[in-house]
Amino acid sequence: MNMLKSKRNPETILQRLDWTVIRRLDGLLQGDYRTLFRGFGLDLSGLREYQPGDDIRYIDWNTTARLGTPYIREFLEDREVNAWFLLDLSPSMDFGTVQMLKRNLLIDFVTVLARLLTKHSNRVGTIDFSGKVERVIPAASGRLQVLRIIDDLSNRPRLKRAPPTDLTALFQTSLRVISRRSLVFIVSDFISTPGWEKPLKMLAQRHEVVAIRLYDPRESDLPDIGYIFMEDAESGEQLYLDTHDRSFRQRFHDMAYRRENNLNETFSRAGIDKLALSTEGDMVQEIIKFASARKLRKRTPSALDRQTARK
Repeated sequence: MNMLKSKRNPETILQRLDWTVIRRLDGLLQGDYRTLFRGFGLDLSGLREYQPGDDIRYIDWNTTARLGTPYIREFLEDREVNAWFLLDLSPSMDFGTVQMLKRNLLIDFVTVLARLLTKHSNRVGTIDFSGKVERVIPAASGRLQVLRIIDDLSNRPRLKRAPPTDLTALFQTSLRVISRRSLVFIVSDFISTPGWEKPLKMLAQRHEVVAIRLYDPRESDLPDIGYIFMEDAESGEQLYLDTHDRSFRQRFHDMAYRRENNLNETFSRAGIDKLALSTEGDMVQEIIKFASARKLRKRTPSALDRQTARK
């Protein structure tokens, strides 16, 4: 019992991640944490005509349609950032290995990013979702806020059964709750009924949104281990399967591949980037790769501001 309590103690979790992940990540970023996210802490300052090489993600389509000429939104960097974590805590998040469930990976990621942000005097908040919005922790700064979030996540009762997850309700609630332009992380396995693309697009139009896709390799590649029972984490439906059947394993893989492609297309249409984290991966290396990839993208709004100022 004492060991269980120790594992769920917010201070213990934060200290473990501070030594093993946060300091390592902060060192690799070399203090340049703001380059992690292209629209980090940006407020709209004005519009100007589109120039070749500008990032089309920042085209203001309403102005463009009205004037018949492409216009780009320009931004000013804000010193203080509001960051929100939209957290999928549905039963499917309890899938994974003995060492790491997707739910554990969610807690680790949120702890790491929340602490990294609050160390630089930014504010973080969460919206917990498990088929319905369970709790909203308003954005605040400081170490105590991170401990509050860890305590909420690590000691939350897990649902054994639930209706099929529909992320639409999470995004609609977020549109109402998050008023100020913010950095928004959607942390989920995105196993959901369809129909959430429209509210996701609306969210991305108001905020800088990053999709954090959590997965376990066995969700796409079944091991060859003979006859097994598989149970849907949310509906409880059980199937008896023969994993020796190579054609079945291939169909399973193809279905997962199509689903992943559909997700990527949805994120692309919404204009948001995706960071995929595996229960068997190195979270620090994946975050660093993600940051490096975004640095190689087209110029950021703040860079455009500097260029415009020089002219």
